[in-house]
Formats: sequence, structure tokens, C-alpha cells
Amino acid sequence: MNLLQECKGAKTIGIGGHVRPDGDCVGSCLALYQYLCKSMPDTYIRVFLEKPDEIFRELKDFESIDSTFAEDTVFDVFFCVDCGADRLGGAEKYFRGAGKRVNIDHHVSNHGCGDVNYVRPEVGSASELIFDLVGEEALDVDLAKTIYVGMIHDTGVFQYSNTTPETLEKAAKLLRFGFDFPRMIVETFYQKTYLQSQILGRALIQSIRFMDGKCIVSCLDRKTMDFYGVTTNDLNGIVNQLQIIKGIHCAIFMYQTDLMEYKISLRSDELVDVSRVAAFFGGGGHVRAAGCTLHGTFHDCVNNLSDQIAKQLDVE
Repeated sequence: MNLLQECKGAKTIGIGGHVRPDGDCVGSCLALYQYLCKSMPDTYIRVFLEKPDEIFRELKDFESIDSTFAEDTVFDVFFCVDCGADRLGGAEKYFRGAGKRVNIDHHVSNHGCGDVNYVRPEVGSASELIFDLVGEEALDVDLAKTIYVGMIHDTGVFQYSNTTPETLEKAAKLLRFGFDFPRMIVETFYQKTYLQSQILGRALIQSIRFMDGKCIVSCLDRKTMDFYGVTTNDLNGIVNQLQIIKGIHCAIFMYQTDLMEYKISLRSDELVDVSRVAAFFGGGGHVRAAGCTLHGTFHDCVNNLSDQIAKQLDVE
């Protein structure tokens, strides 16, 4: 796909990513925004995301992100990045009403929702897709840093199985621009506030192993979240900590979003394809990382998830 060809003749261009934007979503959307603004300086371009975590504020054009969704423009071209249209949140209206809809994604559960689709589930991050699309000749230090931050977040700083030799080759090319990548890794991926550390400790303490110890689940209800005063951004990384416990093949982290409603995050090793589990309940994601929303009590949710996980594990 040629980005500039898809935007040829466009006077207005919009970009949107998924609700609760993570590092890859922020990185890929801002990288695309930076590239198009540089390549098409006379075009009206907007980027829409729910308010991202402040840890990404150092990325160029972070302050240009529109989190109000009050814009009333009908865009000539609208890019849906790192998700399908149903996860755009407040930006979905712009995508649906655009003259041309372009979908760029790497989730295996996304079969393409645009007039033009660039969906490659074999690639580790949407930010890596943006690297491929903009080309090395378009890179500058700001764009390189933005793409790099997105890549480290969806590859777990290149430790997840979605990291390929090509991923590392591209990362090496980005590092040649000389930005302070160790600090960016620490400050955007590993560093936690005291409050985040407290809620992580609470989640670990009350976690429960089940299914012959092969699975683990932890849940935070609304009352606990209100007591600590945490937001959804403070819950990032909890499911990953559950997954790295020795002997665990599938980790589940849930938090309450409404009465009898829970947001579910799933992580796994090579024995469980959690994208299949999430898709069964209307969610999606990757083979090793996926999510969905379930309704019912805590025990209802765990029992329903267990039924699907058990089909892939040798347990009763």
C-alpha cells in the first residue's frame, strides 16, 4: 500500500486508534500523523484518541491528539490504525462517514474494515507496519523515536514471540538516529508509580490459580478501584505479571467496568491461543494476548472463560 497514493487529492485526513490506547496505538497513530503532516503540509490532518497516558507526552505531536471528538469535519480519508472500526470509540463516526476508509492493523481477529485494508497479523506491532509504509527515507529522529516506542510496547521490549528478525533489524535502523532509547524504555514501559505498584500488589495477593494450577485469575472490583483511586491506565501490565509466574499457561486479569460487567485481559504461552478464547466472547487480539468484555458475576466470567481455555489444555 502506498500511503500518499491513498491520500492523493485529499484535503482532509483523519487518524484514529482503539479505545484505551496503549503504547503501540499511540506510537503508530502519531507516527502516521507526523509522516502525513510532513509529506502533505497543506492538508488538514487530525489525530483522534482517547486521552493517552502522560508517559507518552515526550513523543512529537502528543499535544495535537484530539480526545474530545467534538470535530464535525467529514474527512476525505480516514485511517483506522491498530484496530477494527468497532474499537475506535468516539472516532468511529469519522471513519464511517469518510470518503475513503483505510484500515492498518496487525490483529489476527481483524479481517479488514476499510475500503483499503493493510492487515498483517504476522507483524508484531502496528508501529512496525507504519515503518514499512513510510519507508526508511522518510525517517527523522522524532519519527524514529515514535515508531520505536510503539514497537517496544507491543513486543514487550522484543521479548514476546511476535518479535521477528525483521523487527530487530528495523529497531536497529531506528536506534541509529541517536535518541535516548534506554530512558524511553524505562519511562514508558517499566516505570510504575507508587499507586500502580500498590494495585499490582493487591492484584497479585488476591490472585487464584485453577485448572490444575495451569491458569491464574485476578479481579479488581469497582469498590477496590475507587478505594485506591486508580484509572484503567494504572492497571497496565498486571496481566503480564500474572503470566510470568512459573507454571502458568494462561493468565486472566479482570476489572469491573459496570454492574455485572468486566473487562477481560488474557495472556498465554504456546499452549493456549487466547485470540480464539476472546473471539468466542466477541473480543479479539493476538494469539498470546487478547481481550474481551463479559457480563455476569466474577464466577460466571471465570467459568465461561475456563470452558473455552480447557478445550486447548489437557484438563477436565
